Amino acid sequence: MDYVSALVPPVVMAVFFAALVRVIVRTQGGAAKAKEDAAVDAALARTESGRRAPVGGAPTDA
Repeated sequence: MDYVSALVPPVVMAVFFAALVRVIVRTQGGAAKAKEDAAVDAALARTESGRRAPVGGAPTDA
């Protein structure tokens, strides 16, 4: 019975990992994809606008 107790944790982890991958793959795209893409684009735009040096100001160290 030692082999059963040795195999149970890896099997349980494999099942949960497979379920996690399945959930991730199934939730890609769909109705919320455009909304998520817009949120990411807005965050990237805010980040890029914050990195630009002010006009006539001293250059920033990046």
